[in-house]
Formats: sequence, C-alpha cells, structure tokens
Amino acid sequence: MSAVVLASAVCAPALSQPSGLPALGSPSGADLSPQLERKLGEAIMMQGRRDPTFIQDAEITQYLNRMGHRLASFVPSGAPDIDVFGVRDPIINAFAMPGGFIGINTGLIVSTGNESELAGVMAHEIAHVSQRHIARGFTQQKQSAHIAFAAIAASLLAALSGQGQLAAGVAAFGQAAAVDRQLGFSRDAEREADRVGFEMLRKAGYDPNGMAQMFGRLMNASRLNEGMGGGVYATTHPLSIDRMTDMQNRARQHSSISYRDSDDYWYVRAKSRIIQADDPQLLRTSIDQLVDETRTQNGVRRSAAWYGLSVAALRQKNLQEASRALEQAGAGQPATHYLAIQKIDIEMARKDFNGALQSSQAGFKRWPDQRALALRVGMALQLLGRDKEAVEFLGAQVKRWPTQEPQLYQMLANSQERLGNTIASRQSMSKYYLLTGAFVAAMSQLQQARGMTQDFYQQSQIDVEIRVVRNKMTEERQLLERFR
Repeated sequence: MSAVVLASAVCAPALSQPSGLPALGSPSGADLSPQLERKLGEAIMMQGRRDPTFIQDAEITQYLNRMGHRLASFVPSGAPDIDVFGVRDPIINAFAMPGGFIGINTGLIVSTGNESELAGVMAHEIAHVSQRHIARGFTQQKQSAHIAFAAIAASLLAALSGQGQLAAGVAAFGQAAAVDRQLGFSRDAEREADRVGFEMLRKAGYDPNGMAQMFGRLMNASRLNEGMGGGVYATTHPLSIDRMTDMQNRARQHSSISYRDSDDYWYVRAKSRIIQADDPQLLRTSIDQLVDETRTQNGVRRSAAWYGLSVAALRQKNLQEASRALEQAGAGQPATHYLAIQKIDIEMARKDFNGALQSSQAGFKRWPDQRALALRVGMALQLLGRDKEAVEFLGAQVKRWPTQEPQLYQMLANSQERLGNTIASRQSMSKYYLLTGAFVAAMSQLQQARGMTQDFYQQSQIDVEIRVVRNKMTEERQLLERFR
C-alpha cells in the first residue's frame, strides 16, 4: 500500500511543536527530515480534521490508535510517532501521510472479515512510516512530488491567512488517491512494507495470515491481477500475486496463532457500517446486512449487529426501535462502553437529561479512559444547566487530554460564557480553534479577551498566549513556503 497526502482541497495549518524549524533550504528528498515531515503532516492534518469525512468519534479513534500503537511497538528500529484516524468513506482504502498520520476508511473496516485482517493493513501502513517511504519517494520522484506538495502548501498558506475554505462538496480525504498517483511507491517499497508489516503483525499477537487473507480479499473485490485494474484502491495500492504468495509463505514458516477478535472490533465494525451510509439507499443496504447478521451470527457478533441497528434507528430518530435493538444487543453479553454510550445517546434524544447524567457518570466511573464518556458527562451537565459543575469537570478533562479532544475546550468555553467568565471563555475557545486549525480565529478570540480587561497580570498572560499563536503561524508559513 502506498502513502497518501491530501490534495489541494485541504486548506488549513496545524499546531506546530514548540521546537524551531529545521534549517531552511530547498525541500529536496534529502532535506525531508523526520522533523520536517512530521511538521508537514501536522499542517495537513489540522485542516483534515475540519473535513466532513474526518470521523469525529472518540470510540473509533481510540480503538484505531490502540491497535496502531500496539503494532508500532514492534517496529525493529523503535516505535514511530503515529496517529491513526478514521475517514467516513465506503471506498476500501487506507493511507499514510507525512509524519506518521494514517487514515483508515470505514469501507476498509467494514470489508474485513476479522481483526487480524484490519491489523494487517494497518501494519503495512505503519511500515511505510517506519521505513520513511514518503521521504524516499520524494527523492526518487522529485518533479511530480514537488508539484503535489506545492498544491498542498498553496492551499494551506491561504488558510493561514484566513482566506482558505474547503471546496464546496469536495471531501479532502476523497482526493487523496489523485495525489497518491504522483507519489506512489515502487514495488520494492511495497514489498518492504509487506515484510516489516508482517513481522509487526506476528509479534503483536495477531494471526499472521491476516495480511495475506486481506490481500486476497481486496484482489478479488477489485478483480486485479499484477496491479492492473480500476477503482481507488487499485490505483493507489499496486497488488500482485507474487506479493500475496510471499506473505502466505511467510505465514507458513511460523506456527499458527489462535487469535480471538476483540469485542471492540465487532462493535466498531458495526458502527462504521452505519456511519459510512451517507444516503438513504446505502443506509437501507447497511441495515439489511446487519439484520442478516442478527439471524446468522452468535455471541458478540450478533450483539454488535443489534448495536449497529440501534445506532441506525437513533440516526433515523426512531427512539423506540433504537431502545429495542439496544436491549437485544445487551442480552446475554458482558457490559461494554459501546452499549453504555448508546444508552446515554438515546436518553439525551428523549430529553431525559437526568437519566443521561446518571448513566454517563456511572459509565465514566467504570471506563475512565473512554473520552466519549467524558464528553457525555459534560454534555449532560450543560443540558441540565449545571455549568459550574461542567466547568470543574471539563477543566479536569482538558488537563488529562490537552490535544486529543478539541470539543472539550469548546464545551468548556460555552459554560464559562454562561457563567459570565467571558475572558476565560475566549481563552478556552482560542485553544479549540488552535487545535482545529483556525489560527486566525484563535488570534481573534485572544485579542477579544485582552480587550475585556485592564488587569495588568491578565493582559500579560494573554499576551503570552497571543505570542504563542503568532509564533506558530510564522513557523507554519516558513515551513509551507519551502514547498511553494
């Protein structure tokens, strides 16, 4: 599989690291250092998080990153810095971007037959990161790479000036394959990613046959032979019988591993099936597939299918059916945060905010590492008008997860505003904008906050925050100018 960068529809900067930029100069392949590559990836991702296809779902994001970090811990040269995210798209695809950012389409998750197949694809993408194939490809295909990066840099610079907007009706991640055709990896690089990814998969405890099984599934689905054929996956991931045979042979050299799919995998797969259904016909097809699984599967797979049907019913505002399906999902199954969160969402839809608060607080106590539950505790407190408690709770959560959930800052700002703490509200909102790539809006919030006080200490504190934002904007501009 090959790395992908966002096309020119992507148009906003990223949150830079505190350290300074590498020495400026021509962005040749030799100069695409790990530090520079990471900064470019952050710049691209900052706008990617504003793309309508980017999945803003804490449960899916946490699941994908747990899998990614588990695999990456077995990279021979040391675990690379990776960040995995979901993309709402039924097309079967996965891609790596500069700096270790890895996108997984819902279409890929849904198409897998077991968790090892999904882990096999992710391991391959992590291998592209660990082997620095983007930097190597940049060197080997200098002219086309410069064209692709220049298009990205131009749109990011426009956004940095507050001029950029997402192209109407164009999903940035959906354009990834077009750029990928310019930056595609060689067959040797693909084989290297196969080998390194296979070892990660095996050492992480997954079934090593998963990679070959998924390879075969994708080849059959695309009707490909030796990398020739149509479709997004076919054009961005050159497949071949030789590569699949090599993976099968490698799997035979190791004793078989009896790997049991995690319950999380099945719930995420069911939820992804509904999330990607962006039109009535696709939703109807997805519901039919889940209904079929409730009849043909047992155990957690049957529970996950009912869970998916509950998610679909809630989306259609059929609260009675959503509750009925959720009850079926929980029948005879161990408690899980997926079902607990679905119950809270149904309670909120019914405007039973007291019930939602009790459920979310109980859930968060049981599963304290689930950010989705923290978000719902905050939402329930706000819906009940208990903003003082919300500020205390949300303030504690942004300290736990300072960058992972920008929405926490937005919620905190709303409660602070309602309590009359307008300066703190603007400061919290600036952090939200900073994390979501809206640098100009972040600066505006801080300038408003400064104008609301005559207190020297407060003004000095805000001046420090303004300088941080201004320095980040300067850093991003210097970085992106290198690729113009």
